[in-house]
Amino acid sequence: MKCIKLIKTSKGHEIGQILRTDDNEAEFRVKGGNWAFAPKSEWRATKRGKKEEVEISHDMGGSIEIRKEKKKNKK
Repeated sequence: MKCIKLIKTSKGHEIGQILRTDDNEAEFRVKGGNWAFAPKSEWRATKRGKKEEVEISHDMGGSIEIRKEKKKNKK
């Protein structure tokens, strides 16, 4: 299994999209020039989602409380 990343526009896919395919299909797509090989760690990161830090401020009775929460983006 290989991971490939779209580097040029293509039908039905977005630029930067990463696919996990078998070796033969991966080689075929890379030879076409629209795809490039990508590390497996990059593919894993897209599947798990990235955590973002979001600042939330509340005004409760004159005091201001600022706390940070982490959100998980799912695709």
